[in-house]
Amino acid sequence: MRTLKLAVFVCMSMLGFSCNNDDNYASAEQDKTIHKLSPFMQIVRDYVPNNAVIGHRGTSYWAPESTEAAYRWARNIGADYLEADLQITKDGVILVVHDDVLTRTTNIKDVYPDRATHPTSSFTYEELLQLDAGSWFNIDPNTTSDRARNSFSTQKQPISTLEDLVMFARGYRFVRDAKTNNVVYIKDANGIPRPQYEIDPQDNLNRPGIYIETKEPKLNPGIEQALVKELDRLGWNIITNPANDTAHFINGKVNIGNTNGKVVLQTFSHESLLILKSIFQGKIPTALLFWKGSGADDINDDSPSTYIQHINFAVDNMAHFAGPSIAGGTPPDNWPELLNPWQAELIHKSYLKIHPYSFDNKDQMVKYSPYCEGMFTNQSDMTIQYYRDQGLRSGGSSPMDAKTVLDNLGY
Repeated sequence: MRTLKLAVFVCMSMLGFSCNNDDNYASAEQDKTIHKLSPFMQIVRDYVPNNAVIGHRGTSYWAPESTEAAYRWARNIGADYLEADLQITKDGVILVVHDDVLTRTTNIKDVYPDRATHPTSSFTYEELLQLDAGSWFNIDPNTTSDRARNSFSTQKQPISTLEDLVMFARGYRFVRDAKTNNVVYIKDANGIPRPQYEIDPQDNLNRPGIYIETKEPKLNPGIEQALVKELDRLGWNIITNPANDTAHFINGKVNIGNTNGKVVLQTFSHESLLILKSIFQGKIPTALLFWKGSGADDINDDSPSTYIQHINFAVDNMAHFAGPSIAGGTPPDNWPELLNPWQAELIHKSYLKIHPYSFDNKDQMVKYSPYCEGMFTNQSDMTIQYYRDQGLRSGGSSPMDAKTVLDNLGY
């Protein structure tokens, strides 16, 4: 017994705080190097509710990602945030689309066969409106037959814009031509087609915020500056148009879109974070996303010192959240593991909160929920129900059946 106690003592001493086979724990001296959010930054951080349900691309599971269908579904199911990747067109329109080239999620090979692999940013918005961003979902090998719907093809899903995203969050939908079912556009004074909107007859009064990612500046130069102008135009820049409402939920409905937590910025790019810092000065909640790889901005190894460097970069450049990747997702969303318990502990010592990506199943939710304050989720219905079952979500209503919501929305 004495030998066992001695072994336990030695193990505890060597690791600093626990006996664990994983030796990737920071030493006490390394802990001292972790930078911490200021009190002001903590106030801005807390504009965002804990246990936030972040509808990844609206949903990439139940509907074609980043489209009207995906975002209307996420809003009505009760997601707290509509998540989106931002890119900018050749003529300055901010798009909501993930891929740098559009061969995966549109019919660009048919429409522009000679330009199919050109960057998204090399097209004008009007050119991109010729594409169908919904039909691919029905034939994608990762889509099961019970999730494919004819309406994703017959109701043409255009590539969304940042303006569309805000309008969906506010309870609107596109106006569609009665004969063709296509979206109605009217050109503005600059010749840019603008979609027409109407109050969504199926809007259930959830008012989510938006969680928007800026890409590498070299791929989308000037997008950060364009973003602040567009947020101002849409009335969603809380620096120039602060909200008076502070309630994240009202009468069982999501209300985050009416608070100062309505916009969260995110990026993998260190350069983009520096630009966001210079523009917003930490006054809008911001997340630095972590990726394990060999790139200049990536986490290149499993050492605590490298992880701490990325935490410190986030803190020093006015991020409020860390967004590490998690393992165990459904292919193709099975990412490298960057949220082991020791890594979560290091993040929390900085007072950053954690929004990992991306959740696909309940096993992931069980594993990571003790370490995080929100989830990028492809199935918001499952995540909301998980939080409610665990007693971690008192606001908002219980989600309806995912397919029923799509039925009600006319899909």
